[in-house]
Amino acid sequence: MTEIKPTNCHFCGYCCAFLATVENGRVVDLKPDPTRYPYDERILAGCRRWKMNLDVLDSPRRVNYPIRRVGERGSGKWQRVSWDDALDDISSRLEDLRDRYGSGTLASMIGGPHASFWPLHRFMSLYGSPNNMGIGQICWNPRIWMDTITFGWTGEANILFGVTEALFIWGTNPADSDNSAFWQAIRTASRADDMTLVCVDPRYTQVAACADLWLPVKPGCDCTLALGMLNVIIGEGLEDRAFVDDWCHGFDELAEHVKPYTPDVVSEFCGVAAGDIVAAARLFARGCTALVSGRGIDQVGKSVAPTHRAICCLRAVTGNVDRAGAFVLNDASDFTSEVDFEMSDALTPEQRALCLNEGAAPLQCFTGYDLVREQTEKLGRRLPMRYMTSASPDKVLCAMETGEPYRVSALIVNATNPLLTYADTNRVLRALMGLELIVVLDYYITSTGAVADYVLPCAGAIERPIFQIHGGVANMGYGGPAAVEPYYERKTDYDIFRGLGVRLGQADAWPDETLADAFATQLAPTGWSWQDYCLIGSYHIPTEPNKHLLPGADGKPQGFATTTGKIELASELLPKLGGQRLPEQGSFTRLCSPELVERLEREGAHHVEMITGSRKQPYNASMYLDNPAFRAKVPGPVVEMSEATARKLGLSPGDVVKLTTDQGEARFPVALAKMRDDLINVDYGWWHPENGVPSAPDFGGIFESNVNTLTSCALQEPLIGTWAYNAIDCMIQKVDDKLSW
Repeated sequence: MTEIKPTNCHFCGYCCAFLATVENGRVVDLKPDPTRYPYDERILAGCRRWKMNLDVLDSPRRVNYPIRRVGERGSGKWQRVSWDDALDDISSRLEDLRDRYGSGTLASMIGGPHASFWPLHRFMSLYGSPNNMGIGQICWNPRIWMDTITFGWTGEANILFGVTEALFIWGTNPADSDNSAFWQAIRTASRADDMTLVCVDPRYTQVAACADLWLPVKPGCDCTLALGMLNVIIGEGLEDRAFVDDWCHGFDELAEHVKPYTPDVVSEFCGVAAGDIVAAARLFARGCTALVSGRGIDQVGKSVAPTHRAICCLRAVTGNVDRAGAFVLNDASDFTSEVDFEMSDALTPEQRALCLNEGAAPLQCFTGYDLVREQTEKLGRRLPMRYMTSASPDKVLCAMETGEPYRVSALIVNATNPLLTYADTNRVLRALMGLELIVVLDYYITSTGAVADYVLPCAGAIERPIFQIHGGVANMGYGGPAAVEPYYERKTDYDIFRGLGVRLGQADAWPDETLADAFATQLAPTGWSWQDYCLIGSYHIPTEPNKHLLPGADGKPQGFATTTGKIELASELLPKLGGQRLPEQGSFTRLCSPELVERLEREGAHHVEMITGSRKQPYNASMYLDNPAFRAKVPGPVVEMSEATARKLGLSPGDVVKLTTDQGEARFPVALAKMRDDLINVDYGWWHPENGVPSAPDFGGIFESNVNTLTSCALQEPLIGTWAYNAIDCMIQKVDDKLSW
């Protein structure tokens, strides 16, 4: 029997819609479905990933049955087991470890949006551990925190053609990191006569090539650049005076604070021409301005929170907050929010006290969360607790290594490969090798899977339903149904955590038998059925601007959910956590000790500034490297630099260089790129799945050309605990080595 069924891709966060041709329970063909989200044929026409879906369903690399380690950790020796045997043993060992060490002994790691992470978070909450780790502190969390503290909630750029007069793209390159609806919008904006496009990025990206103005800021200097723009705007009287008077708190303090940040001073520090700083400031203040920022400014260590705060101030003083065509505050979810589904309120006070961030990252912990929650609940909103209190990898690794302040002995890894993608690969490996239990949920045996006790086969795209909701901070979700039941013995992550939870006495907290049933429960408050949602592919109630003007209980405008009821240019909350009332530039992260610099310079190496983490199509971080067509186009990682920088360092394209920090070393070939001088950009997330099932000693080739052998997850930013992948340093030296790949 042949059926045509709606389903979705899951090779990026858009989860584009497809129609699957299904014969006897197997998918035999796929084609794009422009009638459902994201409703744009051009997106899939320009995407090289979606065609992998059929191959991945039956890839010889897929893990199709639960497997258990039978040799030494990392030896590559596995045994197929039944699901009952696997879940019985895992739950029994987790119960024993909790009895011996306490509930904080279990940690978890997540990565990008390739699973529904709330089932893991619910399981962790009911187990009693706050020790979930993720990438939030270097991606998403900083903006959400600073928006919420400044405006009372977070929002999104609201780009409207004919309304938006200027669009700033700051620290992101959607051509490679997005390559979807948003990139198409930027390309359209670049051709619009009535919209000016400004790109802030040290690299001359595809966005910069489209832009009317490119500001090649030195990495990590973004806060100072924003303060310099505020200096021009306020100094020239370009602020929206009526909006400032009515709705901004602390303007006079801010005006005094930015006086030293003159264009000439900022130009010297940031490496951007003074005239371009002035031009950018005037463009921002000209009228309706939208700004989109990305991970480039989420990963600069101590300056992360101040940079986002300075951008908040830019939006506010120009009246571009809660304004159509600029920046619109999100609505709360009509559907059950992520914070309710993750059940974090089930943690007892004693379990919350186990949070390893307390005292080290005073905002990214329960103390900080409760302070902010007290404000957001004024307007009936709550941030997702698990993401916003996620544990610092540095602190969890320390607890694994030393047993202080208590022993972390077990780890669940869900849809990520932290042995490759988390900072400081060598340290992560040492910590994981000492654990008593590691469980990995994934499609494949990754480098991290190679050191696990169990690898559990996860259902992927087409085999699992999707309801992607951006952490529950907005009133939208998108995705659709599974086209087929999971192949072989794969299970959804929900099925796995429900199975473990029931075995550990959590049955009452898992009433929905399947993930689709859970999504139906989540949608129920909207009045929509799961079937209604699947027909359209999205749930989205358009966000209205000017919510601060809506009448409150007293009939007056409700304002903003902050301490003062206004936008807080000068924060009243952050000083309670040891933070700054006004944003100030932080110092840079140094990974090279003076002793290392001196020693390697004697050997002919050079000390340079480095950035990493930028995306490169058609890959996505460490994924899809085994696709032959992709590898033919982009065969390996490179270290990019400008022609002038290469000449200064005595390097030519194709030369192999060794990069070194106090953490470790890695090797890459040189490539030229248009970017600011005296800077290198190193490709991220590279390993070698084509070499077969990874095992010791190289674990899939993660030591040769993996930039994370150089990086550190040590806490930098003092509120959120962000570490640094940008605005860091390394030593670079030409070598005669031949790279294995």
